[in-house]
Amino acid sequence: MNEASERLAAVRAGIARAAAVSGREAGDVTLIAVSKMHPAASIEPMIAAGHRDFGESRVQEAQAKWPELRERHPEVRLHFIGRLQSNKAEEAVAMFDVLHSVDRPSLVDALAAAAGKSARRPDCFLQVNIGDEPQKGGCLPAELPALLDRARAASLAVVGLMCIPPDAVEPAPYFALLAKLARRHGVDGLSMGMSGDYETAVAIGATHVRVGTALFGGRG
Repeated sequence: MNEASERLAAVRAGIARAAAVSGREAGDVTLIAVSKMHPAASIEPMIAAGHRDFGESRVQEAQAKWPELRERHPEVRLHFIGRLQSNKAEEAVAMFDVLHSVDRPSLVDALAAAAGKSARRPDCFLQVNIGDEPQKGGCLPAELPALLDRARAASLAVVGLMCIPPDAVEPAPYFALLAKLARRHGVDGLSMGMSGDYETAVAIGATHVRVGTALFGGRG
């Protein structure tokens, strides 16, 4: 528990430093502890340390470990941060509070249908393939207006945009581009930044950062 508290405090301090650069408070930024590939035994100390937002990238993995954890800790919020298959839309809507990777029309339609059946409306971020990388999910920037129109017409709760910049390059220009797209299209949320670059992301305006290694260490 002490180690979890120390890791959490260090990341929160980094967020506070970076938020000050952009004239914001640390409380303006949601820290998502990326718990994918970590067992419940590793997550419990982070909850005990006071953390409440966690991220998973696979529906099946989340279904295996989170129901029992949430029974004990109903205040926890779950974020889906991986690439979501349309045939998992109903399960994702049932389990997650926030979906960070809505990236194509077929998924918009599947999520809208699932939300209609369950009366649950998770917050949604539209993922933008900011570096035009074929191996990554996300719509291209030129496709964003149409996807956003479709999501809004389907009554999804669109709260912002998400991106994962290319590896091994300076991320700041990509974060700045996502922030520009968000302003252009009238959305406030910016899900961007991970363990290696979350301070840069926060300084540029991130409202949500997805941090795994800095909080949990390497995956077991």
